[in-house]
Amino acid sequence: MTTSVPDSSQKHQRREHALMLALVSPALLVILALIVLPVGWLAWQSIYHDGFTLENYRRVFTEDIYWRSFALTFEISLAVTGIALLLGYPVAYLANSVPKGWSILILSLVVLPFWTSVLVRAYAWLALLQRTGVINQFLRYLDVISEPLALVHNTFGTVVATVHILLPFMVLPLYATMQKIPGDLMQAGASLGASPSLTFVRVFLPLSLPGVLAGCTMVFVLCLGFYITPELLGGGRTVMVSMLVSRNVELYNQFGAASAVAVVLLLSVLAIFFAVSRFISLDRILGQK
Repeated sequence: MTTSVPDSSQKHQRREHALMLALVSPALLVILALIVLPVGWLAWQSIYHDGFTLENYRRVFTEDIYWRSFALTFEISLAVTGIALLLGYPVAYLANSVPKGWSILILSLVVLPFWTSVLVRAYAWLALLQRTGVINQFLRYLDVISEPLALVHNTFGTVVATVHILLPFMVLPLYATMQKIPGDLMQAGASLGASPSLTFVRVFLPLSLPGVLAGCTMVFVLCLGFYITPELLGGGRTVMVSMLVSRNVELYNQFGAASAVAVVLLLSVLAIFFAVSRFISLDRILGQK
């Protein structure tokens, strides 16, 4: 008869796995307490009120106010994303093209608004765009307009302020991607007789598309859940999904309806990330690569 001798390597591997689990358990507990349990409770509230019910989801998908709010939220998010791309791409390209010192200065100016609260920046735009604000007063001083323009308490003011707040989230992914494009490729295109514009269109632009996709995804998803800026700059007329959640809780005390709206928005964001992940890894979008 023979006795089996335990493999020491297997024991060491099990011990290593147990040690790794012990090391990550605090982080797992934090994720469980701050993310999994709240989201689970949110989903439970949306389907349970004195019994199992889908009434909250029926209202979301059948009542016109919900459809208008979701449609307006996606329209504003698309507009903000497009404008941020048009403004952010030249800034990122300039930061990538100039010497290191100037590049640091440009990026510092890009991230400088992060030092100020979103609420303060929203109030600043409210002061600039209101009927007696700096912009209207300046335009009237130049005799460009005779009556103040309605620049706030509408979609226009919401889009302008949101673009300003989310623009760094477009510039930084673009700059990170452009930094990885070898400069030799542009020189090679020039040596083959291509003009600078043709080299940019045929070489640089396609290589920067992962940064474009990452920046657009970040800005679009962040804009979907914006609350402070549309609340202040929209003046109650621009009702985005986040404001709909707030009103269901504060005005109507309908936690189930608010939870259902939040769950639908969360599923929409997850669907966007899943669709984008078919073209670019989530690590690239989240800035991990």
